[in-house]
Amino acid sequence: MADSNEMTINLVVLGRTQTGKSAAGNSLLGSYDFESHLSPSSVTTCCSLGHSCRILGITRRNGCEVALRVRVLDTPSYPHSSLSKEQVRHTVRSALAHHFREEGLHLALLVLRADLPLCPDENDHTIQFIQELLGPTWKDFTAVLLTHADKAKEAGFSEEAYLHSASSTLLSLLSSVQYKYVFLDNQKSIIKEERAIVLRKLLNFIRQNNYQVLLLKHSKE
Repeated sequence: MADSNEMTINLVVLGRTQTGKSAAGNSLLGSYDFESHLSPSSVTTCCSLGHSCRILGITRRNGCEVALRVRVLDTPSYPHSSLSKEQVRHTVRSALAHHFREEGLHLALLVLRADLPLCPDENDHTIQFIQELLGPTWKDFTAVLLTHADKAKEAGFSEEAYLHSASSTLLSLLSSVQYKYVFLDNQKSIIKEERAIVLRKLLNFIRQNNYQVLLLKHSKE
């Protein structure tokens, strides 16, 4: 962030198979950097870093417009259909340290499907995995990204109604990350206006965290 007219935010997407991690990464970048399609097995097997072009009209600093650049690290899911937990953890840790070692990580986005319930066992395994990756301050640097929000909307749920009906497991998770969450409409996610709304919310989370970054070291495993 040395250039006062430009800002870069570093993000990583984490989550289970078929939650829409790669699609969410593409939406944030405004491109199709990551492979994303319906599959009976896990699609992503290695980490990949995507870069956006300069994005205007999102944020300002001292009354002047600031160009935003977004970097997103796409990751293999956990649990994975062909990789062990240790393999996924090592792959993600190494990629985080390699790509964000100098500038740090602004936010880890835990991707969940809004059209599927979050079960306690699934949540416990996911939280444990994130803790192992990010360390004891993971809550400060984690936000929840609820994909397939269009399906929840089709079922008659507004965001408010959805949260009112949400399971105690999901509400507890949202509470633990200080209610940092964003709904992502998969039908509109690549549309410029929808993308701008999501990016502004993420920037607000980063601002609330005083622009702190999580510094990551190479795994010694």
